[in-house]
Amino acid sequence: MLLVTVVVVAVAGFTVHRLHALSERHTAAAAPAPPEDIRPFNPKHVVLEVFGAPGAVATINYLDADATVAQVRDAPLPWSHLITSTAPAVLANLVAQGDGDVIGCRITVNGVVKDERTVSKVSAYTYCLDKAA
Repeated sequence: MLLVTVVVVAVAGFTVHRLHALSERHTAAAAPAPPEDIRPFNPKHVVLEVFGAPGAVATINYLDADATVAQVRDAPLPWSHLITSTAPAVLANLVAQGDGDVIGCRITVNGVVKDERTVSKVSAYTYCLDKAA
């Protein structure tokens, strides 16, 4: 009886060892190929613009390509900023307040005007927003 138990344990151990070795071979062979170099496609060109009376200046707050708030103080008008991105969506947002009585903003994506506003009043303040750029 002892001899049969030893033989069964030996055969089972050998079988497990062989299956383990075979499994490692298949796992190594089935490893996926490294990803190819992914190149950006269909870049978006977002132009933020602020305009007003000649000689006017403005404080402008906008979201950059990483959606981080950026500020430009006393920017001479007209002012523009280009954002180029390959992200699926870009949140384009800008707020401006000038020292004149007229100020306007515009957001253009790939040459198409997405939002535009012009305000005429003392210490004019305006904003433009495009959530689907």
